[in-house]
Amino acid sequence: MRKLGMIGGMSWVSTRDYYERINRGVRARTSPMASAPLLIESLDFEPLWGLNSEEDWRRAGDVLAQSAERLVQAGAEGLIICANSMHKVYDQVAAAAGVPVLHIAECVGDAMHAANVTGAVLIGTRNVMTERFYRERLVAHGVDLLPPDMDMIEEIDRIIYQELMRGKVTRDAERTLKTWITRKEQDGAEAVVLACTELAMIVDVDANVLPVFDSTRIHCNAAVDWMLATDN
Repeated sequence: MRKLGMIGGMSWVSTRDYYERINRGVRARTSPMASAPLLIESLDFEPLWGLNSEEDWRRAGDVLAQSAERLVQAGAEGLIICANSMHKVYDQVAAAAGVPVLHIAECVGDAMHAANVTGAVLIGTRNVMTERFYRERLVAHGVDLLPPDMDMIEEIDRIIYQELMRGKVTRDAERTLKTWITRKEQDGAEAVVLACTELAMIVDVDANVLPVFDSTRIHCNAAVDWMLATDN
């Protein structure tokens, strides 16, 4: 198997899920005794959240690019960034790494194209829901996205940062997302893209009013595919 480097810690809750899902995927496709060859750098998220200015994001890009370089120097043959929002600095990280870096939105777009889904609603942090870096990747795969739900962005952002990233799950948050997704179905969405690695904590991925494309699951599956691939 190819050795995969994981840039994690944003939050550590989702990094834990990545580690488990990738190992389970490798075991399911190889041997009950197999485990995934992984290198993990779990970054301190404290200085990497609440970023607003271009200078803030350049600084974050530097932090992740340096992490990528360390992982490659340690033997990683490919990388993943275990956070949707941090794919805003993907190009900077990929340039520094010099090895394949699996883009989460590309993986989601591929999955949606394979499922013939052409219309969806995107849910995640503020920058994922409103900025071009993520949305354009999905649109390029033929997915028509509903406009950002501006009256819900602040509340969803609060739930993600103030609750889920701290490992907190509440019934209020579950109800809020269930109501919102039902409303999006009424607005014409064919599917939901969970573009935050923690949202599956409060959204039923397997039994929902709409098909749910969970970015974490999809990214992990793509990582396993890459690790087990025999081509060069």
